[in-house]
Amino acid sequence: QVQFVESGGGLVQSGDSLRLSCVVSGITFSRAAFGWYRQSPGKQRELVASIDPDGAVNYRDSIKGRFTISKDNSKEAVYLQMNMLKPEDTAVYFCNGKFPLVNYWGQGTRVTVSA
Repeated sequence: QVQFVESGGGLVQSGDSLRLSCVVSGITFSRAAFGWYRQSPGKQRELVASIDPDGAVNYRDSIKGRFTISKDNSKEAVYLQMNMLKPEDTAVYFCNGKFPLVNYWGQGTRVTVSA
């Protein structure tokens, strides 16, 4: 059974930091590509950051320099370090994995940033 379990969300103030974690099971972790997406009320889900099997990363422009995606193959976990959080970062954050041609999603973790 494939599972993506996110954690680490919460209520913080503008300028604070959070680290989201996604523990993965049921797929060959080292060969999968991963991404963190977010969705705010009334908006479409958007890609925040991605990391491919070789470790190459990509970020959306609005979070460059503030967020860092990483993964630990030994722990089969994907992380999103979020620094200098802003109110516009408020959303439900979802962990996504693609292996080999199938998309998998976690249940999401809510991040709320107050001004």
